[in-house]
Amino acid sequence: MSDDINTDAISVANDLIETCRDGEQGFKAAAERTENPKLKQLFMSLSSQRAAFKHELEVQVQTFGGKPADLGHAAGAAHRGWMAVKAALSRDDDQSILEECERGEDYAKKAYNDALQKPLADALRPLVSRQADDVRTAHDTVRDLRNQHRIAKDTEHDHSVM
Repeated sequence: MSDDINTDAISVANDLIETCRDGEQGFKAAAERTENPKLKQLFMSLSSQRAAFKHELEVQVQTFGGKPADLGHAAGAAHRGWMAVKAALSRDDDQSILEECERGEDYAKKAYNDALQKPLADALRPLVSRQADDVRTAHDTVRDLRNQHRIAKDTEHDHSVM
């Protein structure tokens, strides 16, 4: 394997490590803010999932001879998809929490889609592809819960107006 491929693989994996770290922390913060036991369980599960993804990527970086990212996400300083989640979570409202988790997942989906558009080392592509599928599934789960919560809230509001 050429050094260019290793360098590119390390760069892509490190970007995803930071994306996973953001998700891990964001979902953990969401779990701490909700009173809903089902949401708390889902968010803790997704936080653990991102921690596992981060570890898998760190192993790959080391395999390629690199040092796993351990500081803030460079691109994250500008957008910090999950940082908006943490700020919004201060409202402790399940609807807001779900909306911000979905926004964080939008960022994660984009990060994984961008990574899959790059030439990846053969050893890295299946890992990134599997994680991307799981991120899409998590996003869709959060989106669907947000929609269900919104409908329930609207229905409750409509009944209270009558």
